Formats: sequence, C-alpha cells, structure tokens
Amino acid sequence: MSRRFNPDECTACAVCTVHCPVAAATPCFRGPKMTGPAFERLRLFGLHDDDSVEYCSNCKNCDISCPSGVPVSTFNMLARAAYSRDKKIPPRDLLIGFSGDIGKLVRHIPAFLLNFGMKNPLTRLLLDIIGLDKRAPLPAFAPLNQRQALFRNTKHISGDKGRRGAVALFPGCFVSYYEPGVGLDIISLLEKVGYEVIVPGDFVCCGLPLLCAGLYDAARERAEKNRRTALGLHEQGMTIVSPCPSCALMVGQEYEALFPEDAPVSVPVHEAASFVYSLVEEGVFDIAGARPIAERLAYHAPCHLRALGMGRPGLELLSRMPGVRVDDVNAGCCGLSGSYGMKKGKYEIGAQTGSGLFAAIRESGAQLCVSECGSCRTSIEHGTGLPVAHPLTLLARAL
Repeated sequence: MSRRFNPDECTACAVCTVHCPVAAATPCFRGPKMTGPAFERLRLFGLHDDDSVEYCSNCKNCDISCPSGVPVSTFNMLARAAYSRDKKIPPRDLLIGFSGDIGKLVRHIPAFLLNFGMKNPLTRLLLDIIGLDKRAPLPAFAPLNQRQALFRNTKHISGDKGRRGAVALFPGCFVSYYEPGVGLDIISLLEKVGYEVIVPGDFVCCGLPLLCAGLYDAARERAEKNRRTALGLHEQGMTIVSPCPSCALMVGQEYEALFPEDAPVSVPVHEAASFVYSLVEEGVFDIAGARPIAERLAYHAPCHLRALGMGRPGLELLSRMPGVRVDDVNAGCCGLSGSYGMKKGKYEIGAQTGSGLFAAIRESGAQLCVSECGSCRTSIEHGTGLPVAHPLTLLARAL
C-alpha cells in the first residue's frame, strides 16, 4: 500500500474536527484528527482500527481547514483501506464502488428500461436489503441518444488541433451516464472559441468510489490506467478538463498522495468551470450579452471544488451575466458526499449534514440552484425540490 505520512505533522489543534460535518452529525465518528493522524501513531505500533473509520465521508473539509496542511483525509482513506483489506466487502459497497464499470456495461440500454429497473418499488426494496437506503435519491440515467452523443466525440486529434488548441474532456461517471448534457454543453462552449474537443475512450472511473468503499487495489488499477492516459494526452500538448470537481481532484492531485509509487508526479486536470472562467478573464469569452435563464440563482460550492483551492468559478461566471442575482448560500456540505448519504446507517447522517444547506437554499428565494458537482445537484434537488443545474449548462444556454 501507499507510503505512510508522518502523523507528527499534525499539531492536534482539532480545527479539522470543528469543521467536520460528520462529527457534528453523529457520535459514531471520532472525528478526522482522532481517526486520522492521532490514531496513525497507534497503527504504527500494530493497533487495528474499529468501525469509526468507516464513518468518514471523505468530504475534505478537514484538509481545507487544516492550518498545517496535513493531508488528514488521506490518513483516513488509507486507514479505511487497511481496515477493509481482510474483511468481506458488503454487496452495497461493491455495487457503489464498481458503479462506473456497471455504467459502462449498460451504456447501450435505453434509459426507460434502466430507470424502471433501478427505481421500481421491488428493486428499491432489494437495494434497501443490501444496504442502500430506500429513502436515498438515485440519479436517473440520461436518454440513450444523449449518452451516445457525448462519446461520439471520442476521436483522434486532427493536425491543426483547433484554432486555440485541443482539449480532452474527462467527463467522469456521473456526467457520462446521468448528465451527458453537461459534457455536451462544455464541448459546445469550447468549440465556439476555437478548441477541438475529444472525449478519450481510454479514461475509466477515477477510482474514488472504490477508494471510499475500501477497495484500494481496485482504485489503484484505475489510477494507473487513467494516469497513463492523462500523461499521453499531456505529452501531446492537450489540456485535460473535467466537469466533476471530485474527478479533477482525484486524477489531478490525489493519485500522487494515494499511489505515489505509481504516480510520483501529478498530471494537471482543470475543473471545467474554472477553465472557462479563465477564458472569460482572458477576454476569449464575452458573456456581457448573455441572456439570463433565471433572475435569481442560489449557488452551492461543492466540498471537493473548495479542496481544489480555486475559489468559486461557477459563482464568478454567473455573477457576470447581466440581469442575474446569484446568492452564494455558503452553508456547508450537502451530506450526500458521492454515495455516502445513500447508505443505510448513513442516510440520516447525510440528511442532518445537509439540512442547513437545504434550509438556506429554500430561504434564498432562488428559482434555480447551481453547483458544479453532480452528487451535490442530486442531493440538493432531493432536499429542496428545486431544480439544480451545472453553471456551464446555464452559460451555454445563455450565449
């Protein structure tokens, strides 16, 4: 397994625990400091973890808040992997962990069959029995023609690479199977200003669902494949962009920390809204004449976007559109954390974690909510009943 970090980098200030949404919602989690670097000192002497380590949602708020720059979430994820290594992985975690592979297997099946198969009462009961809470939101598969349209952009770069260059879009599993329209909107935006965009067929799931399920070796296999693909694209002079903050964080930064033997140097991966915002800043995009989709928007910054340390690009983009008021609700984690809040025993924790955010969005008076993360969009729609969109979808429709 990966190298060990030095637990003595942690000064035991407990700032991470104060900012941990899970520790605030349940006593079952000792908190990121105790489960992470503090307990790591005991692991070095051979003491084994208990199930508290399974309550970390990997939201990264510990990393964001740590004044010493300690990779607290990495301690927790590696501890979970070690804790799970000699245990039988529950069917629920296998289903969630390999959801990207399952999505690829069913990619040619019409959406109405997939959604009926996943959401009918009998299936929900069976999923509940294996550990996926029947109250939890399940994203709906997108129409087959949209899923196919996204991957029709899998092609070889032509000689001129576009007027401005070439972009490789790493859509991630959520956009690939549930919201391919987001990927198509990004392609449309970038092609308008002279980029040639491809969707490389060699990319696979970033491995984050596997890592969170304790399946370290399977996550490492995905990391090795994606890193080879990303390095090859980077060597061709291509810019790699992802609409999913979690994928951008995992491929662009986390591989280096989690799998240093395989990924000693990270490959740059740009979060899509941040990349487009940089083009606006350069004057490539003129959004002064954009037509507003809604007069009042509520914006939620995903935890993993904040962990990337690039501000709130979606908020900045939409704030520049004329006739639009965008409120940054700034009310914490949505609670779903990928699939964390879908699990039995975790659904209540996720609901409690996201309750403040949902209340703030409802009180904002917004007609529409906006967030860069697909998991957050699913959670907010479930918790508020409001429609939720990716900021680049709104920009593409407005231009």
